[in-house]
Amino acid sequence: MTKGSADSVPSLGATSPRRVLLTGFEPFDAESLNPSWEAVRALDGWQCEGATVHSRRISCVFGASLRELDAAIDELRPELVLCIGQAGGRSEITPERIAINIDDGRICDNAGCQPIDQPVIAGAPAAYFSTLPIKAMVRDLRLAGVPAAVSNSAGTFVCNHLFFGLMHRLASKAHGGEQRIRGGFVHVPYLPEQAVRFPSAPSMAMESIVRGLRIMIATALSVHEDVQLGGGQLH
Repeated sequence: MTKGSADSVPSLGATSPRRVLLTGFEPFDAESLNPSWEAVRALDGWQCEGATVHSRRISCVFGASLRELDAAIDELRPELVLCIGQAGGRSEITPERIAINIDDGRICDNAGCQPIDQPVIAGAPAAYFSTLPIKAMVRDLRLAGVPAAVSNSAGTFVCNHLFFGLMHRLASKAHGGEQRIRGGFVHVPYLPEQAVRFPSAPSMAMESIVRGLRIMIATALSVHEDVQLGGGQLH
């Protein structure tokens, strides 16, 4: 398992604009909306710590999602990348700790593809850790009254696929000349209008999700060494 930190590469220079790339997914699995994209697009153009947020919508498709993410990184050359996805059934905002090198679709993606037991990237390491300060992010979310927890599994669908592809790119030596970038993945719950279709399913209001994204971006831009706080799970 490889720690997902990028090798040192030349910076863009002090005069380069600071940018944050924030991505959310299109709807999938017969849903009419995806809370990740609805929240992400609300922050397009928002400024924090001298950086401007640029929001991009990503296809819920194996392969195509990585190409779209790569294109956005090439275009923006951000210093921070936060990819956001929907996790129906979760009650908290959950920064992901680890991405694993496996595609194992329980359902088909939006292009009808369902890879089973396939690597995200053949020959790549088994896993990468997020380079976001995930525990500081959870701490700050909770202090602000937003339910949050560290997650140790991003699943094996397109969310993990995108997360792994992002971290592999950031850890790769193949992108000489690219500034050092930190990145990771965060899952958010259903919106209330989605949860009404699933009895007993938890949800979170859009206002709380957007507020949570603001908090996490601010923390990620200002905290470069994560705090040591309990965030483990028994199972």
